Amino acid sequence: MSEKKNVRLSVLDLAPIPQDATARDAFHNSLALARQAEALGFQRYWLAEHHNMTGIASAATAVLIGYLAANTETLQLGSGGIMLPNHAPLVIAEQFGTLASLYPGRIDLGLGRAPGSDQRTMMALRRHLSGIHADTFPEDVQELINWFDAEEGEHPAVQPVPGLGMKIPVWLLGSSLYSAQLSAKMGLPFAFASHFAPDQLFQALHVYRENFQPSARLAKPYATVCINIVAADSDSDARFLFTSQQQQFINLRRGKPGPLPAPVKNMDNLWSPSEQYGVQQALSMSLVGDVDKIRHGLAALQRETQADEIMVNGQIHDPQARLRSFAIAMEAARTL
Repeated sequence: MSEKKNVRLSVLDLAPIPQDATARDAFHNSLALARQAEALGFQRYWLAEHHNMTGIASAATAVLIGYLAANTETLQLGSGGIMLPNHAPLVIAEQFGTLASLYPGRIDLGLGRAPGSDQRTMMALRRHLSGIHADTFPEDVQELINWFDAEEGEHPAVQPVPGLGMKIPVWLLGSSLYSAQLSAKMGLPFAFASHFAPDQLFQALHVYRENFQPSARLAKPYATVCINIVAADSDSDARFLFTSQQQQFINLRRGKPGPLPAPVKNMDNLWSPSEQYGVQQALSMSLVGDVDKIRHGLAALQRETQADEIMVNGQIHDPQARLRSFAIAMEAARTL
């Protein structure tokens, strides 16, 4: 019989910019949600790096983490994730070394292998000026860990200041089997992005757990599953709020990303049958409804995945409805 685990809930925030709002509004909304997450006892609060997306304000991820950390007291904050191919590892080590120096014991570094942007944006980020580059993700992750885990007295030729020897927690994120295999091999915690790419969730969890090699950082596997939750006081209200995220996915698939749309009463005229199928597949790991529906959904997810942690994303247009949704999610988790 599998071991029963308590449900640990965390927050994934893409700092959405609602229609008719600004990035500044998005940052203030993120701070309100972070303060609520701290008060309600969420495990951690992560921000995601995206570029050239006019509906997502968290491009300067480390800067935004610093803003939230400065205005909260105990909340564990981090990246979900930093897209490492966009950056020199030394810069990330210094950024997160700085954050960990200012807010000791409160900073996580979650790393992703995807660029989080298109080819033209990758060129604009200037990580690889030629546009041609080898996949150095495993070596870059190892370089970061070598710096963070350096013992006192070690003085590499190049060192992050601050950052060297600071033992900053490192996670690998993924939506396929690649990061599951790499995090197992490196003995790191693993988070799966089933909130937008659910297809390989169970296979990735199996690969990670079966191949996990204990490390100085982690003795046994630790798996986080990220899903969408849109909760309200009634199922119909929740379904109405969820249409913002559905529209956002349609726009993204049409190559027209933009601000987070206001919800609508009926989606029928907004998507074709094939678009509806694609969006429903991508967002299939979503719990939408009242507190009872969220409770049953969380219980089933926990039973099926045996996740150590469930991370919650919720793209909701109205900031107050967004706060209410996350509060309902925690209420549901507490009663399990």
